[in-house]
Amino acid sequence: MKISTQIYKALFLVIGVLSLGYMIYGMGVETIWQNIQKTGWWFLPVIGSWLVIYVLNAFAFQAIIEEPQRPETDLPFWAVLRLTITGYIINYITPFVALGGEPYRIMELKPAVGIQKATSSVLLYSLMHMFSHVIFWLASIVLIVWAVPLSPLMIGGCGVMLVIGLVLGFWFVRVYQRGFTVSTFNLLQTLPFIKIKAKAFAEEKADTLQEIDEQIRILYAERKGRFHASLWLEFVARVVGCAEIYFTAQAIGLEMSVVQSLIVSSGSSLFANVVFFFPMQLGTREGGLALALRSIGLPSEAGLFIGIVMRIRELVWILMGLILLKFTPNYLPKNPQKLEPMPESASF
Repeated sequence: MKISTQIYKALFLVIGVLSLGYMIYGMGVETIWQNIQKTGWWFLPVIGSWLVIYVLNAFAFQAIIEEPQRPETDLPFWAVLRLTITGYIINYITPFVALGGEPYRIMELKPAVGIQKATSSVLLYSLMHMFSHVIFWLASIVLIVWAVPLSPLMIGGCGVMLVIGLVLGFWFVRVYQRGFTVSTFNLLQTLPFIKIKAKAFAEEKADTLQEIDEQIRILYAERKGRFHASLWLEFVARVVGCAEIYFTAQAIGLEMSVVQSLIVSSGSSLFANVVFFFPMQLGTREGGLALALRSIGLPSEAGLFIGIVMRIRELVWILMGLILLKFTPNYLPKNPQKLEPMPESASF
């Protein structure tokens, strides 16, 4: 069944409000307020650091969308920023695999640039976002080896991270060279229960899938400047993401260096992504923070406080994202030539 953009937005607005209420109820208003007071004025830069991150994300997304020879892809930055923030908020409140924001972004972009360009741009940005995370992990290994006294356990952990990072990096490069959608549906056709529908969809939409893969290859092969700009912006956003850990540590008098905050951020994010199927990373983030803090010789108990502050920051940004979703218009222009209908079998 085809779902319109308005229905989709309304659905996730309801889910978002319920998720926000559940998180506030679970943490307790008094606990939230006490931890904000304990953080003090450092809470403002914690919140502000994520505005910087979302701006960098939006510039990276815009670099992928824009093509000089296609004027309709020259979109207002505010519209891309709004789409970036609301998409991440929807992802955050989506249980398990956190993929609700991608269909939403495609449906929002479709009237301006067409379904094929919208799909390829969102897919490319999602791949770039994940690729930058892999590079961040690999860079963190260098920092760990340089700055942390290594025990045999940590040496083994770094070795595992290195192998995983290199394998994933090789896979991403192959995807950029050869595309992604056709090979994915070829794989789906080998799986029980869904192989018949996957084959029917792949045959019906063969041209569309080929076009999306071509857009992926073009970004890597012919638009290298934008490819590298987007990847660099996403990587810098990962680095800026360490700021909230550093600011929170300063708020409680924890003697943490910037390098150590990078290591803690990388280690905790790796742990959280290993168990990515937990809704809103419940419990996994605090565990990752505690392990990362202990590995650099800092008290693991501080991981609980840092985790709570990060969750309060998420509450604030979920609220901001829901306000953007509900009360701000979609500033993306509509291009009548790009309003081809989305086939029912391809709808979200």
